[in-house]
Amino acid sequence: MEQKYYTHGTAAERWERARMFFDAKEFSKAADILDGLVDEVPEQVGPRLLLARSYYHSAQLRRAEDQLRIVVERDPVEHYARLMLGRTLERQGRDEEAAPHLRMAAALAGDFPQD
Repeated sequence: MEQKYYTHGTAAERWERARMFFDAKEFSKAADILDGLVDEVPEQVGPRLLLARSYYHSAQLRRAEDQLRIVVERDPVEHYARLMLGRTLERQGRDEEAAPHLRMAAALAGDFPQD
């Protein structure tokens, strides 16, 4: 398979390039870059979360869900991953599965209902 020009370079260069594509709303291109980066540095949360966000915004919801589940499995109190996982599940019409993740995200963020 031929490598695309934007997947070349150091990890830091690819991270910056992926962020630029993401900011430009070129979510599929950002995901292409981040997919390889996540394979290289699977322990880093930042690239994996941006990959999940790229998948989410390009309507690749199952892929986003898979990446978010990995983050949540490794770090159960990662607030943003919980929130995104809940929203990703909601977008797939899986509200019942989404609810506990959204409640946990709210609790982790300190968003408790006021009586």
